[in-house]
Amino acid sequence: MRKISQVYDIESPRQIKDLTIDELTQLCSDIRAFLIDSISKTGGHLSSNLGIVEVTVAMHYVFDSPKDKMIFDVGHQCYTHKILTGRSTQFATLRKKGGLSGYQKRSESKYDCWEAGHSSTSLSAALGYAIARDLKQEDYNVIALIGDGSLTGGMALEALNDIGSKQKKMVIIFNDNNMSISKNYSGVEKRITDIRASHLYIDLKHDVKNNLKSNKLGSNVLNTLSHFRDRIKDEVIDAPLFKEFNLDYMGPVDGHDIQSLIKVFEAAKEHDGPIVVHVLTQKGKGYKYAQQDKVGKWHGVSPFDVATGKSLSLLPPNEISWSQVISNTVMDLAEKDKTIVAITPAMAQGSKLLEFQKRFPDRFFDCGIAEQHAVTMACAMALGGLKPFVSIYSSFLQRAYDQVNHDMARMNVGVVIGIDRCGLVGDDGETHQGVFDIAMLRSVPNLILSQPKDAKEAQNMIYTAFDSKKPFCIRYPRGNALYAKNKSYSLIPIGSWEKFVVGTPTQIVITYGPDVDHVINKARENKMGLLVVNARFFKPIDEVMMKDLLKMDLSITVYETDVKIGGLSSAILEFINTLDEKIHIIGIEDHYVCHGSIRSLRIQEGISTECLFEELEKHE
Repeated sequence: MRKISQVYDIESPRQIKDLTIDELTQLCSDIRAFLIDSISKTGGHLSSNLGIVEVTVAMHYVFDSPKDKMIFDVGHQCYTHKILTGRSTQFATLRKKGGLSGYQKRSESKYDCWEAGHSSTSLSAALGYAIARDLKQEDYNVIALIGDGSLTGGMALEALNDIGSKQKKMVIIFNDNNMSISKNYSGVEKRITDIRASHLYIDLKHDVKNNLKSNKLGSNVLNTLSHFRDRIKDEVIDAPLFKEFNLDYMGPVDGHDIQSLIKVFEAAKEHDGPIVVHVLTQKGKGYKYAQQDKVGKWHGVSPFDVATGKSLSLLPPNEISWSQVISNTVMDLAEKDKTIVAITPAMAQGSKLLEFQKRFPDRFFDCGIAEQHAVTMACAMALGGLKPFVSIYSSFLQRAYDQVNHDMARMNVGVVIGIDRCGLVGDDGETHQGVFDIAMLRSVPNLILSQPKDAKEAQNMIYTAFDSKKPFCIRYPRGNALYAKNKSYSLIPIGSWEKFVVGTPTQIVITYGPDVDHVINKARENKMGLLVVNARFFKPIDEVMMKDLLKMDLSITVYETDVKIGGLSSAILEFINTLDEKIHIIGIEDHYVCHGSIRSLRIQEGISTECLFEELEKHE
């Protein structure tokens, strides 16, 4: 087997299985240095990967991937896994087109058995694999690595409940670093904090560490640790988290002590049924700037100078991020209106809401990784007389579709949702591309869906949204915008578009967002006559302007940078068809259907077969 002299020599996890503890410890140090150097050049997820180097090395030392299934919750902390499975030579291509994904990718490697860009899915996936294994009478281990932040996601708790019920053999590695992306806020986090803070827990850490220094392996370690496990389950707090789900527990274990990790993982491997291994890690370990970070700044980074920790990506003068534009506006309006509150599902740093939290601590609510809960909670807050602003990334909003539809729009509640990172987001890849929200939301009755073209319009759009007291979604992209604070705010007529004339128009381009100005500027550079439409509302669309545009008898191009199916072009074509009536459409209109018998409702909505044939007779 090829000897490992540097990280680049690793072609397979089999190469680490004959290493001594000292050699494994040195390997972890080398991997950590490699990650810092490599990510400083490419950007990527830094802190989370630095925190679980030893845990990942121990996993591959004890278990046999790809036969054994290793599932990383979220997936952005799989960089050490990629290195140990022979991909270190490709790290210069990380998150670049045609290069390594920043997450597990099944098409990229046989060692990647699961893909996830969103949190809290690993436990459900692990149970699914375990059920498939047992039904097919196969023999392999299932290992799920999940952090304390991801346990705030409802899906993870649902899975724990089912795992405790079905009692399938699996290992759950609970990575406890006291952070998700930003500081955790939840009842689950409080429960874990109670465990961490207890005197018994502190004594147990010492006892477990001493015990693991012995030469006992496998089931002997499990039997010996059972005493400590039972004490922490029965005495630390009245209703311990994992006991409530009928799960066995081992730990706490130092997540940076490779020898201890190997012994505990070997014991867990022999356990029959589901078992939780509680490991304590330090997010950002090995790089002082990341270790000191308490707000998530070093979670995902652009290229940076290793020596100083300073980003190498500087904003142009007078530009700030779109997230900051929106946050600044919400804060300014909140100064004047005490009923405005801000809600985030664990993305305070990314959504630039930390300053709002600082200025209005009583009106800021971080509900953890729980998009569904955030939206429904906001709806009740609105019904209680508040004006909620909920900031959610586009790709995460998909998780709250039911709540937007059922709770927010159906009850016609005045909640403003900021859809952050809409459109293409680039290097985070397909799990994060925010290109589906227009199509997802446009069919929902009562909902207003918009996107401003620049920072000035964004400020007025936020002002309009709060004033409307309606379900209002404002999408804005990743990246930056030229910013100057509005001296005053203006209401934007809901559903209205804008026209911009360049030269003598011979064609019409309908677009939205920052591309409006991009198209205008490009037309001027090319001396091309265009009528450019800022279609700032996707729902409702500006039907009056659309009729006027059709009368101009010019070629019309709809330029959208999100999926076409169900997008702006679909809205326009649907409207045009109602004018031409070349295709006659029967279906439920843009409203919610009340209760009644199916027969009476089909007649009420004009979708009965009798209604169909009445329509057909009109066109004979």
